[in-house]
Amino acid sequence: MRSSSTCICKYISSLQTKTRFIILMHPKEYRKEKKGTGYMTNLQLENSEIIVGVDFTNNERINELLTQENSTSFLLYPGKDSFNLSTRKSAEIQTVIGNNANIFILDGTWPCARKMLKLSKNLQALKRVSFDNKIISKFIIKQQPDPLCLSTIESVYTVLNLLNKADLEQCDTKDFLIPFEKMIAYQLEYTLDTNPKNDGAKINTPIIPKNLYKKTTERRIIFEQE
Repeated sequence: MRSSSTCICKYISSLQTKTRFIILMHPKEYRKEKKGTGYMTNLQLENSEIIVGVDFTNNERINELLTQENSTSFLLYPGKDSFNLSTRKSAEIQTVIGNNANIFILDGTWPCARKMLKLSKNLQALKRVSFDNKIISKFIIKQQPDPLCLSTIESVYTVLNLLNKADLEQCDTKDFLIPFEKMIAYQLEYTLDTNPKNDGAKINTPIIPKNLYKKTTERRIIFEQE
């Protein structure tokens, strides 16, 4: 869905995983971010799918997954009671997560994700998994509430590496973020080289990571009301 000059299809590398990743995409994300990291993640994971909505309580597909035999389901979401994949031993992760697990991911802004979780009673009942984020997101062209907040593709990449470490997965993730990195590079190159309002004149203003823009009161109010 990109122009030929910024196409990233050639960088997509499909992975087969035991774990199924279900990307729950907010309608706003679906309409505005059809080339976003949720789609990119889905393209790279054979065992994944996208479901669009806000309240998933009565969603037939999700409830079908939740009632599957010989599988467990988790919600990737931070919280005090979450199962932290970064701090647990491999044997414990293997016991709790097991094979053929379903991991649900909320794909949208943080306010949208909170609303999805608040409305979806079936998701509220799920055990949560999380990780210690020690990396800063590379998604500097998009606003984040905090520098340590990760995009969907970065979060899945981190989870896959932790599951690999626990011997629950055996997938090679070394190229997993390349499409994401190329997308950022294309956007930065366009921003630096082209000014649509000035017939292609050069822009000398340095790029500032978007997460730094969240400090003003005006933007904070808009963010909280969304």
